[in-house]
Amino acid sequence: MKTAEIHTAKGVMKVKFYEEDAPNTVANFVKLAKEGFYDGLAFHRVIPNFVIQGGCPFSKDMSDPRVGTGGPGYKINCELDGNNQYHDRGVLSMAHAGRNTGGSQFFICHNRENTKHLDRQHTCFGKVYEGLEVIDRIRVGDKIEKVVIIEE
Repeated sequence: MKTAEIHTAKGVMKVKFYEEDAPNTVANFVKLAKEGFYDGLAFHRVIPNFVIQGGCPFSKDMSDPRVGTGGPGYKINCELDGNNQYHDRGVLSMAHAGRNTGGSQFFICHNRENTKHLDRQHTCFGKVYEGLEVIDRIRVGDKIEKVVIIEE
């Protein structure tokens, strides 16, 4: 089983992946994390009581007008048919600009109430199981220091 630690100045979020439900999305995130892709990127979109979003390569410089539009240079397909495809507090989900256009951007949900309309529209691929309070502390521009993948 793989887990991850998302390190920020506001604390560490520990994540369990939904490997059975979204294997390709998990594999893509793990690959990017191991390559250091996420290191130094900002949470460029923070909507209170909704989500925090990161993973745009242009967010290393928040003054770049392209912030929020970048990806890894390829797209991955959505995985919406598995179990655990519901958005709840702490759930990691793949951001996209339309079905099957995700790549590196992801969001973490603040709650269930304001995110349930995203169910089976965006691929849920993990959940924060420790450090939930960090989600509430994140502000626009806060950096992802590093993502550590732990394989057990």
